[in-house]
Amino acid sequence: MTTRRPAVPAIDLFRADVLSGLSSPRKRLPSKYFYDDAGSRLFDQITELEEYYLTRTELAIVNANAGAMAARCGSRCLLIELGAGSLVKVRLLLDRLDRPAGYVPVDVSGEHLRAAAKELAADYPGLGVYPVVADFTRPFEAPPVEAVRRVAYFPGSTLGNFDPPEADALLRRVSRLVGPGGGLLLGVDLRKDSAILEPAYNDARGVTAAFNRNLLVRINRELGADFDPAAFRHRAVYDREQSRIEMHLVSTTEQRVRVAGRMFAFRPGESVHTENSYKYDLTDLTRRAAACGLRTDETWVDENHYFAVVYLTAAG
Repeated sequence: MTTRRPAVPAIDLFRADVLSGLSSPRKRLPSKYFYDDAGSRLFDQITELEEYYLTRTELAIVNANAGAMAARCGSRCLLIELGAGSLVKVRLLLDRLDRPAGYVPVDVSGEHLRAAAKELAADYPGLGVYPVVADFTRPFEAPPVEAVRRVAYFPGSTLGNFDPPEADALLRRVSRLVGPGGGLLLGVDLRKDSAILEPAYNDARGVTAAFNRNLLVRINRELGADFDPAAFRHRAVYDREQSRIEMHLVSTTEQRVRVAGRMFAFRPGESVHTENSYKYDLTDLTRRAAACGLRTDETWVDENHYFAVVYLTAAG
């Protein structure tokens, strides 16, 4: 007989991840914790910024090719969206799917997700909408909906927030989630000049800076910390060698901060690494996906080759 271990409460995982990250020689915080309700709203604002080309470029690709993408998904598919957010992009796909078996938006921000799912369900009365509040980087159970195949939808270049070994592990989990013959519709940001990349993460209105600092606000609220968010400045730079944008919060002064009963010292100019955003080469992505059990079937790109949406099929 096996005994199932009880799930670790989300607040305990949050505390453990924050304390571990701040204890590292180079301090860091996991980017998945950006998305409390306030962070989700700020990110929605980011997607509408002039400098942030990613969302509008991906939407244009999906808008122009939604029929072909829906054909790849096939009839009676169960669509599972990872990191669903505000459920905006998926509408273009839902409008073209043939009798979908259901839609499963997955996100860590429960209140934000439930509100968006309720609105979408009202707009699609014939569609079963099954929101799942979960961290998709960890195993979760999809609702037992009868379908011809499962297709995971992972837009927004969120895969780029994971270091390569973590991204590959996530691709393997998705392959297992959808099962043999299942699909993954994946959005990825492509490599390009830093003159285009860096402004997308350093907008003139400071929304991305507020989004970055909101992580400290959340830690204060949920872990009893005493960060002064104004004592940290936002910095985002492109590391060409690693092909990634790095986001940091940089201490502007010497300071000590208490988090969950522990004290952490910050030197002037010391940074906390909060996010990576890797930019992809399609040939390399195809090779890595194949090693994770996913075959690349079709790729759609914009005319500038800024962004790509890729359909992959799980081996079996």
